[in-house]
Amino acid sequence: MLEKLKAGFNNLVNKITTTELKAEQLHPILSDFKLVLIQNDVAFPVAEQICEELVERLDGVELKRLEDREKLVKKNLREVLLKVLETDEDLDLLKMAQEKRGNKEPLVIVFVGINGTGKTTTIAKIAKLFNKNGYSVVLAGSDTYRAGSIEQLEEHARRLKVRMIKHKYGADPAAVAFDAIKHAKAHDIDAVLIDTAGRIQTDKNLMNELAKIKRVVNPDLTLLVVDALTGNDAAVQAEEFNKTVTIDGTILTKVDADSKGGSALSVAYVTSRPILFIGVGQAYEDLDKFKPEQFTQMMLE
Repeated sequence: MLEKLKAGFNNLVNKITTTELKAEQLHPILSDFKLVLIQNDVAFPVAEQICEELVERLDGVELKRLEDREKLVKKNLREVLLKVLETDEDLDLLKMAQEKRGNKEPLVIVFVGINGTGKTTTIAKIAKLFNKNGYSVVLAGSDTYRAGSIEQLEEHARRLKVRMIKHKYGADPAAVAFDAIKHAKAHDIDAVLIDTAGRIQTDKNLMNELAKIKRVVNPDLTLLVVDALTGNDAAVQAEEFNKTVTIDGTILTKVDADSKGGSALSVAYVTSRPILFIGVGQAYEDLDKFKPEQFTQMMLE
């Protein structure tokens, strides 16, 4: 996991440690490093910011011992990466569900993203997380377009022993979501997880329909599910979805199979929204809370 990005950071630290910490010496090294970042799925503006900030922080610093230089470079690199990954918001789904329960209201979450990102499986993982912590869940099959989508979510509901609300294919997705919330309120269910059709971010009609779902149900959260393996397109998806429907956070899937690792940096940067979880496998338990500090440490190992 993240092997290529780790190697890139390690190589950078070695090069900077053995050169004079002056802007004219740092620029060529960081210019090459910028290409390494881009090749590892870090969006160009993010790569540029990381490199520019490192020059600003290191230019003119005088240290004689190599060990002290290495520590300094690693310290500043770590701080720059954390600045990209950390946001002012910290969304805790369980805490939010607890607060909503106190008000006798369900926590309503809409999940968006294009087909193939693992969105439906991620919804099932979140349902498992809620159940494991004592919160009841109902799923809403608002993807009424993709063949097999309703059956797929229904199978997850069966395995997890939770209720699912569905209509026929071609039905109004917003109506399905509305009925699921109505059901949750009538049966004191703690959380409503709404699956939506996988939209290509450039398809305006489908994106407008997604905006309609949000208008009708007024969810507490809109979470974007992004596949880490899609490379730089992950940042493009995040930016477009955020423009159209305003996302509150991101879940990054298939991180366990991602040898590059730049998608997390890109998505966090372009949306300025927190990454809540990373998917690290196919089992319902394979969902880790995203911790910027821990992720940064992994990249710099």
